[in-house]
Amino acid sequence: MKFENYNIEPGIKKNIHTLGFKKPTDIQFKAIPPILKGEDVMAIAQTGTGKTAAFAIPVLHRLSQNLALGGEKKIRCVVMAPTHELALQITGVFEHIGENTKIRCLCVHGGVEQEPQIAKLEYGIDILVATPGRVFDLVSQGHIKLNAVEILILDEADHMLDLGFIKDIRDLIKFLPKQRQTLFFSATLNDKIKKLAYSLVRNPIRIQISPKDPVAKNIEHFVAFIEMDDKRFFLERLILENPQSKLLVFVRTKIRAERVCKALERASLPAATLHSGKLEKDRAQTMSEFRTGVTKVLIASDISARGIDIPDVDFVVNYDLPEQVENYVHRVGRTGRGTKKGQAYSFCSSEEKLLLLEIEEYLGKHITVLTISKRNYTATLELADEKEDNWRLLLNDAEKAAIKVWKKKK
Repeated sequence: MKFENYNIEPGIKKNIHTLGFKKPTDIQFKAIPPILKGEDVMAIAQTGTGKTAAFAIPVLHRLSQNLALGGEKKIRCVVMAPTHELALQITGVFEHIGENTKIRCLCVHGGVEQEPQIAKLEYGIDILVATPGRVFDLVSQGHIKLNAVEILILDEADHMLDLGFIKDIRDLIKFLPKQRQTLFFSATLNDKIKKLAYSLVRNPIRIQISPKDPVAKNIEHFVAFIEMDDKRFFLERLILENPQSKLLVFVRTKIRAERVCKALERASLPAATLHSGKLEKDRAQTMSEFRTGVTKVLIASDISARGIDIPDVDFVVNYDLPEQVENYVHRVGRTGRGTKKGQAYSFCSSEEKLLLLEIEEYLGKHITVLTISKRNYTATLELADEKEDNWRLLLNDAEKAAIKVWKKKK
């Protein structure tokens, strides 16, 4: 079935065609019809399968069928997402698919001043995309009214629970009409997620895509056994051997992200970092530069692993193995998106081997081991030492030159 065969607004169909969508993905094929009928949906699908469009297309159609004429615009759909980046991305999808439909969409999130967001809210919107903390703050202050909401969407719901948003979500639900359509989307499913989902939906259509294989089939997985202190040298080598490739490198903490970035910069390899410790405007600029290819290497904490659609990521590198196995799925899902191929490399130290076993058990298969001979391992370290020595020589030369200038001045 093609999108042109769906009974949706002609303007939306035109936008879908312009965006290059021809046939729906599995999650879109299964989710769009029940959403169009107004049914509650609980969908579990691996990342990179087109979940956002799966709810954006039918929701835009439903809202366009009954646009408010003349009178005050009221919020008719609320979409909650765990991070600023994902909320902004979802907003972009709604805006592109809903172009020229007269449906207004606004994203509100923390990390920035709320006054400009309040001003846009007063102008009137149809769809509100938000992070739970900021939307609850604005509701509590009386700037957001939710009494006219017809559709509630929770995207990446499991990550919202991981980030501690469960109380904000439950408190927010109290302000919503009981008679509404609820759409629940997530990449993973556990008992906590089930409990939350079934407390919100009514007789939902349950959709689960590729339950036996939680990661996309067009991603190749490799693991290399590298000791913790040696990892940065092998990352340098991977970057040098793939100079035109886009690499997304995952570490456990924001402090570690900055340290790895500084190490690469000392080796004359430019990189950028993305984590919760950066200002919103800096995060937005970093994402923009990585998306467009201005930045080739991005070192990130898990905040950017969930749901973010970054085009043409050639390699995902698990510099540190994730402590939660589900995060492996979300990390590697940044590559091999859609029909494109991708590669995921994991650097596993001696102390991380138990984590590797847990990941393999979760995936239901072994990850291909990249055997590094002792000779190649030593050669990589020696190459790095040589570069370190060159760097030190440059520093020494610069220091000597500065002393000469100082002596002349004396």
